[in-house]
Amino acid sequence: MGLVVNLDVMMAKRKISLNELSAKVDITIANLSILKTGKAKAIRFSTLEAICESLDCQPGDILEYRK
Repeated sequence: MGLVVNLDVMMAKRKISLNELSAKVDITIANLSILKTGKAKAIRFSTLEAICESLDCQPGDILEYRK
């Protein structure tokens, strides 16, 4: 299965919308949506850091490896 993106789970836990996160992280809604649906092929560390800071979480809360 590989890497699973749990961004939608963390957003739900923090009760934040895609629009709100997009504004906080300064990333387009389209790019966040691609990441949220697991269709992204890569993520910059700076982007991951900004998302973690905005959601008050760790990278492991967003990214998970499944066999």
